[in-house]
Amino acid sequence: MTLPFTFGRYVARRFLVMCLIMLAALTGLVALFDFIELLRRAATREVGFATVATIAGLRIPFVSMQVLPFAILLGGILAFWRLARSSELVVARAAGISAWGFLTGPVIVAAMIGAGATAGLSPLSAAMLARAERLDAAVLRNQSGTSALAGGRLWLRQADRELDPQGVAILSGRPVAPGTNSGTGSAVFGLEDVSLWRISSADRFLGRVEAPRAALTNGAWVLENAIAFGSDRQASPARTIRFPTELTPERIEDSFASPDTLSFWVLPDFISVLENSGFSAVRHRLQFHSLLALPMLAVAMALLSAGFSMREARKGGVAQMLGAGVAAGFALFLLDRVTGEFGETGTLPVVLAAWAPAMAGLMCAVALLLHLEDG
Repeated sequence: MTLPFTFGRYVARRFLVMCLIMLAALTGLVALFDFIELLRRAATREVGFATVATIAGLRIPFVSMQVLPFAILLGGILAFWRLARSSELVVARAAGISAWGFLTGPVIVAAMIGAGATAGLSPLSAAMLARAERLDAAVLRNQSGTSALAGGRLWLRQADRELDPQGVAILSGRPVAPGTNSGTGSAVFGLEDVSLWRISSADRFLGRVEAPRAALTNGAWVLENAIAFGSDRQASPARTIRFPTELTPERIEDSFASPDTLSFWVLPDFISVLENSGFSAVRHRLQFHSLLALPMLAVAMALLSAGFSMREARKGGVAQMLGAGVAAGFALFLLDRVTGEFGETGTLPVVLAAWAPAMAGLMCAVALLLHLEDG
């Protein structure tokens, strides 16, 4: 028992080192091209080098998340190929250690890398990417706020339980630049030319509110000089109306932003708020399940790297096997992108679109190892 455990730990350590080296190399390479692209975009604007470097630096954790599966695949290929070239795997098999025995360590390491990226790197990546995108929009695209993202009138839907326990409210208006609450100092999201429709669960008209301005602050829409129309179409005198809501300016902004800018830990609650407010949460659900599937995808990449790189050098065909391993990794990447597009359009269920690449890669890797080791 001591020999298999010791050798498995040795293989896992070699696998981890090569994966980390490959992750650093791929992240640096992709970040360099990203930085060059930002410099190209900034060439026609008066943007300093330090600002461009800041945006590129803030995107580095996001880049690491994107290249992580490839880093595990290529790092595993290099690690197992070096073990096979030095005949260490041959000696291990001669000592009675099967491939399934010494692959346990790398599989555990890959699963831990994937889980660590989901639980730890994802929140850091989301926070830094959100800041990078805001800076990019402000200095390179000259955009800011929801008005630039929504383009015209903003339509929101939320629960309205005051007149009906299952009722809904639909609010529409033109976004204006956020102000500041003089009492709290917090940002206030504003709308102009506001219309608010109140509808029952049976799609029956319950009332309407018209106001020249509305501000979102302290958990409520504050509609100034609002005129309310009841179900009898009778107008009330103009007054200030507070309409409770779960929306915040940040949530409205985030609903238009990329799901990559949201932490794994806040996605479930944010998805619930989006759906209650009438926004589509398909992209956010896809992102959440993709992060959940990342440990399985990491394990699949580790097993694929083993299957394509443990061939003994004296048998020949090593270069072809290594090339096939890289090709398999890119095929898995292509499958992930295709299923992701189908998931965003609703053609595929979100869960299937997110988990299919990881499951397909894992099954192919296990089948390859069974064929090579036990076939």
